[in-house]
Amino acid sequence: MAKNVSLASMDQKLAMAKRCSHEGVVAGAKAAVVASVATAIPTFAFGKMLPWARTYLNPTAKALIVSTAAGMAYFVVADKTILKIARQNSFKQA
Repeated sequence: MAKNVSLASMDQKLAMAKRCSHEGVVAGAKAAVVASVATAIPTFAFGKMLPWARTYLNPTAKALIVSTAAGMAYFVVADKTILKIARQNSFKQA
């Protein structure tokens, strides 16, 4: 049998989920920016200084290195932030 759930309770849970995911997106975006800068500087510097990198790393490869690091940072930090907030909210409910 289905449980009776009030509309206010569902709205509160939905608002909490939206806030949680928004905070995850913001934290992930900040981490992606930091990761982009942290990988772009050495990637492009080594591309100028090292003969091996100058030969084998074209601009597309350099962009792929930077964007991969940014994407990984975004998803890892967003996921950890969402899980942390969800864990805090689950303890509040109990």
